[in-house]
Amino acid sequence: MNLLFSNDRPGEYPPTVYAEQVPPLPPFAPLRGETRATVAIVGGGYTGLSAALHLAERGIDCVLLEAHRVGFGASGRNGGQIGSGQRLDVEEMEALVGRDRARIFWDMAEDAKRLTRDLAARAGVPVRDGVAHAFRKPAELDVARRHIDHLAQHYDYDPIEALSPEAFRALIPSPAYQGGELDHGAGHLNPLALAVGMARLAQQAGAVIHENSHVHHIAFARDATAKTIVQTGSGRVICDHVVLAGNGYLGGLSPQVAARVMPINNFVVATPPLGAQARQVASRQIAVHDTKFVVNYWRLDDEGRLIFGGGENVSYRFPRDIAAKVRKPLAQIYPTLADVPFTHAWGGTLAITMNRLPCFLRPAPNALSASGFSGHGVALATLAGRQMAEAVAGQAAGFDAMAALPTSRFPGGEMLRFPLLVAGMSWFALRDRLGI
Repeated sequence: MNLLFSNDRPGEYPPTVYAEQVPPLPPFAPLRGETRATVAIVGGGYTGLSAALHLAERGIDCVLLEAHRVGFGASGRNGGQIGSGQRLDVEEMEALVGRDRARIFWDMAEDAKRLTRDLAARAGVPVRDGVAHAFRKPAELDVARRHIDHLAQHYDYDPIEALSPEAFRALIPSPAYQGGELDHGAGHLNPLALAVGMARLAQQAGAVIHENSHVHHIAFARDATAKTIVQTGSGRVICDHVVLAGNGYLGGLSPQVAARVMPINNFVVATPPLGAQARQVASRQIAVHDTKFVVNYWRLDDEGRLIFGGGENVSYRFPRDIAAKVRKPLAQIYPTLADVPFTHAWGGTLAITMNRLPCFLRPAPNALSASGFSGHGVALATLAGRQMAEAVAGQAAGFDAMAALPTSRFPGGEMLRFPLLVAGMSWFALRDRLGI
């Protein structure tokens, strides 16, 4: 990762409930002096850790550089949902690329779920099944029924069911929703535990990891036979290939990526273990997200805590009172929990693209980048790391398929993309409030 956002302290995990639940690995030493490697990886989240693990398991020497701690960014702060499919529904993917190619991307996303579950099992991280999608309007239930039939007929996927308003309210006792669907093939987990577990697996496989090693400049190779130099404040890596895996923290290391990928902040709270009150959240230990443009998402964790995310901004600063910002949507969804105490409130920085599909690029010779997972990255970012490792090893089919997806630049360039996105988000937030 490259940038430090407000409320973040160098070298420390942010004060999330995850950081209290997950024993940290002993710190990895910062990079000192010059070293050489076949591959340098910039960023120690899911993408970079997966790349390091899969490169090391292939016997390819690699060095991972993380500006803070592994899993410090969105990978250690998110809602922990392992969702199905790409960020766009299959119908939207079909309109974009046709059904045959849409099926390829669906199957790829299913592979991402399998990979994530496998790595979680290897790392000893429990995965709980079930992610519900909550509908705000009755018409969304009719659309969902058609969508479920479409998935079963054309994508061979059937572990998903539509729930009437009454059935959904029995599962999620909230007056805010008019039915929903439950995907039994999706899941949820402790996201920081997954990142830390992946780092442990990568180290055991032979990957070299350096924390507190902020990459501030990359001298990209001019041709495929030249070396790339990755520079930190106290050392540098001379390498044959570089993998950019910083996502929302990549900063200006690659103008090509920065033009297409926008960092955005999201906010989360955690309650104490709710005990019997947990039944006011859900009748089962599942994860949930709704259909708002600025999505609300939540789950009950293994301790019976409610972990609830809501609200966004595109500033480099977090709100002064994150808890108050998130309490408002929580109270709208669960009025009986409007005054529930919070033990933790935190912000995190992810990255989005114009069309919400990941941005895969080759920004220079022997350079690979994958980012912009748009809130759908637990599984897809993990797969992206493996795909970049495969591409380095000469098996680039997966990476090239993703790179062929359209990734438009944000309008206005780097100077105007933030205010234009703020204006767009304000419009969609208004639509959310009006129920449009």
